Amino acid sequence: MRRTIVVVFFMFQCFSFNVKGFGLSYNFYEKSCPQVEDIVRNGLQPIFLTDPTSAPALLRLMFHDCQVQGCDASILVDPGNGNEATEMASSKNLGIRKREIVSMVKSMVEAQCPQQVSCADVLILAAREAVAVTGGPRIKVPLGRRDSSHAPSHRLPDALLPPATAGVSEMLNIFTNKGMNLEESVAVLGAHTLGITHCSNLQNRLYSRNNDELRGMEPGFAAFLRLTCQKGPLTSNLSFVLNDPTPFSFDNEYYVNAMRGRGVLKIDAEMVSNPKTAHVMKHFSMNEADFFRAFYSAFVKLSRYGVLTGKQGVIRKNCNQLS
Repeated sequence: MRRTIVVVFFMFQCFSFNVKGFGLSYNFYEKSCPQVEDIVRNGLQPIFLTDPTSAPALLRLMFHDCQVQGCDASILVDPGNGNEATEMASSKNLGIRKREIVSMVKSMVEAQCPQQVSCADVLILAAREAVAVTGGPRIKVPLGRRDSSHAPSHRLPDALLPPATAGVSEMLNIFTNKGMNLEESVAVLGAHTLGITHCSNLQNRLYSRNNDELRGMEPGFAAFLRLTCQKGPLTSNLSFVLNDPTPFSFDNEYYVNAMRGRGVLKIDAEMVSNPKTAHVMKHFSMNEADFFRAFYSAFVKLSRYGVLTGKQGVIRKNCNQLS
């Protein structure tokens, strides 16, 4: 399996970000917990070695957390005594896994730096490590997030997380609102290079009466998807397909695959033919280093979105509990 490791160095100017990152810094824990990044990295290493599915899971976990009410670790909260339907009850969070890894690493951080580091920062650092350990760029992220003091209802991710049927305009609008330019918006979807897609997300595309759903898809690949993801509700949540031929390697195969008519999701296929995004898809399919650079900056912008800082929010001792 080909792995390309690109070391990317970025220098970010210091400026204010209103809701998109004000209060974060690259040396936030310099005095209170200078070893936090090493603790997270060392805690994750044995997990990544024994379970290759954990890296894609952690990256997806971070994406789903940040897109709902900002990067505040609210997705880690379990239902309370009243059995409230928290974020994880949303159908949009089907397949979200490995939340317990963040809690485990957080306990390691607590042992060294009690009540100093938020679950939100631990989650961002874990996702950063997931990208690096699978062959992607090592991303330097600003820290200083605080955790949410309340858990949103499942209705919030239902409304805010994009459906599998989302098209190019909808996706670009989502990421533009988070401060990303066109290249970054296309690059952030390159996170699909890791992991799988559940067949439940493909039912509409594969079995729609609208033939446009499969326009541009390589016929043999369409037949393969229908064979793997058979029509019906009973197996759709259990069966899945790989997002690209190298699901445990962070590379540009997502774009190569899409350009060959083998994009799994609707958005994967539409970006190849849409005049706004087609040239970026083609460029990333031929230039992995440029994809890495754009993903680096997109990741940092997403990680800053809607954060709580200063006296906002709390520092949770246990990531899955509000108190």
